[in-house]
Amino acid sequence: MEVVVHIVASWMRHFKDAIWKENVTKVVQEVQGKNIKFIKLQFTDINGVLKSLQVHSKNIESILENGQSFDGSSITGFRPIEESDMVLYPDPSTFSEIPWRPQEKASGRMICDVYTPEDKRFEGDPRYVLERALKKSEENGMKYVCAPELEFFLLKESDEGRPKPIDMAGYFDYHPGDLTDWIRREIADMAECFGIEIEIAHHEVALGQNEIDFKFDEALETADRTITMKMVTKIVAAKNGYIATYMPKPFYGVNGSGMHVHQSLWNIDRTENLFYSEDPSTGFLSDTARHFIGGQLHFGREMCAVLASWPNSYKRLVPGYEAPVYIAWAFKNRSPLIRVPNFGGRKNAARCEIRCPDPAGNPYIQFAVLCLAGLEGVKKKMDPGEPTELNVYKLSYEERKARNIVSLPESLKEALDLMENSEFMKEALGETLFHNYLHIKRKEWDLYRTQVTEWEIERYIRRL
Repeated sequence: MEVVVHIVASWMRHFKDAIWKENVTKVVQEVQGKNIKFIKLQFTDINGVLKSLQVHSKNIESILENGQSFDGSSITGFRPIEESDMVLYPDPSTFSEIPWRPQEKASGRMICDVYTPEDKRFEGDPRYVLERALKKSEENGMKYVCAPELEFFLLKESDEGRPKPIDMAGYFDYHPGDLTDWIRREIADMAECFGIEIEIAHHEVALGQNEIDFKFDEALETADRTITMKMVTKIVAAKNGYIATYMPKPFYGVNGSGMHVHQSLWNIDRTENLFYSEDPSTGFLSDTARHFIGGQLHFGREMCAVLASWPNSYKRLVPGYEAPVYIAWAFKNRSPLIRVPNFGGRKNAARCEIRCPDPAGNPYIQFAVLCLAGLEGVKKKMDPGEPTELNVYKLSYEERKARNIVSLPESLKEALDLMENSEFMKEALGETLFHNYLHIKRKEWDLYRTQVTEWEIERYIRRL
């Protein structure tokens, strides 16, 4: 592992030599030209929560070259207090002016890589885990490309003390002057200021539920844009007096919010989609795509604790609310874990869509394990079996058993147990993040399982 770390670090340094100075020059010129006074340095903790510290722009050249020290012991899933010193290195390619700041108080932001004081990449940095996975993909002659469908709820405070949906609309509903339509447009406009190309925005199935999708790209750029989209959504909602939440299942009896991830593998120069086949009898899907799907099905249960990372995630992953529960794949059918959307024989659109991730997790490590599971499938030519075009929800236990269809874990506890015993997950995440993740998430599970809910009180206190 130590050798791999040094190789990747060296590769990144050489990569920086070619492009780094050009991007730094652009940042410095833009900061000076727009009289930007402060810059936010951003990164995520192990849970995917965005962290930010603000630095004066007069120091930005030095920070880009030498980094910015911070206390890593206060960041969830990073380092203990006796090893607290850490360093942020901003990635200048992620620089953007912050669009909601007034021009006379212009600010910028950059997403950062986390280093140790010894100038080595911190192995518990989620962004580094994804970079390692993508380097492995490139070593095998492939680029991993993906795009998430981000679902979220827009809520307002209520007299009952619990936020409630801001509208009474449903799937694709539109009314002139509709509040959520106007907020979605503002979110899309703000996102485009960060260089995010919005493709689709619409109302989802549940009251107050929305979806905004942006164009696919290589996974690191996609993960950066995912955390940016979540930030923009929450800020636009707050500016208008509302709450945006990516909580997977905020309300009983209605659909939860997922993050379906569309994925494909391309050749190194991004001129050929390796998921595409000229053969219409395969649905224009290549063997590479089938084996990639086979890998994700094979490791689906083991990586579920990362893809659905909260106790609440498993209240979404139940039959009846369009969320996938069973490990199978299909073309037209939306009930299995992985679906191949109809791409009409168009080469560049060939892809598969995994449906169990939710947007409350950390996209860097979510995309990392998805990439590596698919690569393992390609490497070992894992057969996904025949597509299941029946509604899996309506199959009996015996029928599912006959088709070798098993279910995802039913709780975070079950998912963590599977992850802990997985050599694939330990290698995918690296020793540091693997153990930190299990430690943090088991603490979360212990907090959850000791709670007494209103449902339990209403149901049992007078009966038992």
